Amino acid sequence: MTPSTDTRAIFTVSQLNREVGLLLQEGFGRIWVQGEISNLSIPRSGHWYLTLKDRDSQLRCAMFRNANRLLRDVPSNGDQVLVRGRLGLYEARGDYQLIIEHLEAAGEGALRLQFEALKRQLQAEGLFAPERKRALPSHPRCIGIVTSATGAALRDIRAVLARRCPLIDVVVYPTLVQGDQAAAGIAAAIERANLHGVCDLLLVSRGGGSLEDLWPFNEEVVARAIIGARMPVISGVGHEVDTTIADLVADLRAPTPSAAAEMAVPDLQEHLARLRQLGARLQRGLSSRVQSSRREVSTLHHRVAMAHPGRQLEQRSQHVDGLSERLQREINRQLHVASQRVDHAATRLGQQHPAHRLRDAQETVRRLATGLDRSLRQQLDRQRLRVQALGRELEAVSPLAVLNRGFAVASDGQGQILRSVKHVAPGDLLNLRLVDGQVATRVESTDSNGD
Repeated sequence: MTPSTDTRAIFTVSQLNREVGLLLQEGFGRIWVQGEISNLSIPRSGHWYLTLKDRDSQLRCAMFRNANRLLRDVPSNGDQVLVRGRLGLYEARGDYQLIIEHLEAAGEGALRLQFEALKRQLQAEGLFAPERKRALPSHPRCIGIVTSATGAALRDIRAVLARRCPLIDVVVYPTLVQGDQAAAGIAAAIERANLHGVCDLLLVSRGGGSLEDLWPFNEEVVARAIIGARMPVISGVGHEVDTTIADLVADLRAPTPSAAAEMAVPDLQEHLARLRQLGARLQRGLSSRVQSSRREVSTLHHRVAMAHPGRQLEQRSQHVDGLSERLQREINRQLHVASQRVDHAATRLGQQHPAHRLRDAQETVRRLATGLDRSLRQQLDRQRLRVQALGRELEAVSPLAVLNRGFAVASDGQGQILRSVKHVAPGDLLNLRLVDGQVATRVESTDSNGD
């Protein structure tokens, strides 16, 4: 058998892997690949070994220490990344792999890194500090809203304001809230509110969405505009789980647009109910004071009656009763007027601007209470002085006072007080009343004046 010449190219395994490696490098050059990191391993050498994957496939990757040391943060499993590198073959195993030269976060990963970077910058400037936050006005007269003119957020805010404080002035500064031009538009709308100068509170708001949708509220230009606003700012961006840079620099952060409106204004119905309660308490207090005054007058009346009996005292007592009735009528009239003024103030408060009217009504209630209290005290002091004067007058004409000056009161055997000598005859038995007792005596003779 004659041997034949074998013309086939025969490679060793190492030769083949080397050739394939060259083909991969030269055929693809440097390429970009996007995927999710898994199986990340960082041995003591400092090299990174990982797998990039998508829904259907996986790709082994390596990023050597001289490349990965240029990155600020170490990635994690599950991160979506965009890498640049060159294809090669690990000859020892015959596995092809991507040698990564550059790595960056892809999609939301990149946005989150930008968010954290700006957050650190503004925090270092002290712009998140609690002491920088401005207090909200308790009763704003005009509220500005920076949001989309056609979005659900504006409808929600208007609905809440109409329910809680229907007569408050509202100015809308419409702007885009999504897209590349939105951040500049939001900042410009805030500046329009500054120049307009009519609002004492500003809501910066939009509805929920993805991180990309909400991104304009994470831009530095918006943060600087909120910080430079001339009035306090409430942010209400997205849902409760969403936190933006605008939330961090605003004077107050609300979890939703509706919640921002709730925080912005007081509830008018609650204030009216409280005003009615204050009016009722005032009326009860005044009624109690009237009753106390009546009891005091009655006590004085009783003391005078006990100390100075007689017809003149009864007449004076009736006069005191008349004055007491007049005092009661005057108090009831003033209470009625006060109640009408409180009701009228509450009605006007419901029909007109709540901030001014509520303060006016509260001041009216306080003024009425002070005036009525002063009037009651003056009336009571006058009655005390009148009763004291009556007491002194009655004391002066009291029979006991006359007796105390050395006089006596004579009465016959039937106890009738004698007013003339004509009513007695010699031999009649008389009773003489002195200041400290009685003396029985018999008439010896009589002598009339002029006889």
